[in-house]
Amino acid sequence: MTVGRITVIGGSGFLGRHIVRRLAGVGADVRVAVRHPERVAFPELAGKAGRVAPVYADVWDEASVDPVVEGADAVVNTVGHYVERGKATFDAIHGQGALHVAQAAARAGVARLAHISGLGSDPASDSPYVRARGVGERLVREAFPQATILRPSVVFGPEDVLFNRLADLSRLTPILPLFGRGRTRLQPVYVGDVAEAVGKALARDDTTGKVYDLGGPRCYSYRALVRLALTQTGRRRLLVPVPYLLWEILAMLPNPLISRDQVKLMRKDNVVSDQAFGLADLGITPTPAETVLPCYLR
Repeated sequence: MTVGRITVIGGSGFLGRHIVRRLAGVGADVRVAVRHPERVAFPELAGKAGRVAPVYADVWDEASVDPVVEGADAVVNTVGHYVERGKATFDAIHGQGALHVAQAAARAGVARLAHISGLGSDPASDSPYVRARGVGERLVREAFPQATILRPSVVFGPEDVLFNRLADLSRLTPILPLFGRGRTRLQPVYVGDVAEAVGKALARDDTTGKVYDLGGPRCYSYRALVRLALTQTGRRRLLVPVPYLLWEILAMLPNPLISRDQVKLMRKDNVVSDQAFGLADLGITPTPAETVLPCYLR
């Protein structure tokens, strides 16, 4: 399927911007639907094949979604939310917000919908974030059965949270705390590979209705990831195990650096199942973190 007009909901975020660049770079006309379109600019795309037009939409405001998907060949929902604040709850964004996008796409007769979820999403999880992601997937399938769902692991690349935060902490302190003993296994995936997966998912007819778990070529313990960040920055720091109970107490303090739900997430491995569809099924060779980190980590 050739896609010419694409609406990317949440296209100003870390992952969303890479998706917009990839789609516009191959000639798509992209609407970047965000709450603050006046803040969106893609100067690096000037003169490229596709056009980029920032427009207003808020996934919680259902009436604002309909106009931005009207006339689109495809819709990509990249909206992600990691900390609940006020009305911006996980259920509101990942559940009802995802439903609003899927329903609007169905009403508009959009041919393709790519929904960005998260690896390990589960409507039965005790984690509000993971549970809301799982509920959102179910609601999307009910409203738009042919949707392609993409579940990336933790995403790395320039401006990422994971490695940049570790690098920043290593500048400030001679010790770096671990979650427990740092044994939780993660499978970080390069942001460019996720953007490429979105493009492939929209271009191929055999991806409709499927779920893809997106992970990098290697699984790491959290301790190994911290060491990798230190190696790339040329620093040596003491790694200190911190019990999860202490993390949970710290998460309950005013203005905590980490939420209780994020502590829950770090208790469980986040890796791709051997039985799941993945990057290889989309013809993509996953990029190792070791080849990308030197480009931006200092």
